Amino acid sequence: MQNIEAVELKKRMDAGEKINLIDVRQPEEHAEFNIGGTLIPLGNIMSMQTEEIDSLKEEEVICYCRSGQRSMQASMILQNMGFTNIKNLTGGMLGWQSLFGK
Repeated sequence: MQNIEAVELKKRMDAGEKINLIDVRQPEEHAEFNIGGTLIPLGNIMSMQTEEIDSLKEEEVICYCRSGQRSMQASMILQNMGFTNIKNLTGGMLGWQSLFGK
């Protein structure tokens, strides 16, 4: 598992790069503010309910949460499940919002 900073991720998104984002927060957090990631709460990842992203095992997947802690945990679990290119967004949505707002 590697980390990715918000500035690098935003630069890649602004350039139109196809990025596989996974939001591991709860549905209400996702509804409040998100950057376009697929919502798969950490609990679902922990119980291995990841069917909707299983096709991404060989692709880059970037996980994010509120602060970067849950997404770090999710990243490690996904890596153990065979995902080969997992990145964790350091600072999560708090860091993103402090840099770029909503």
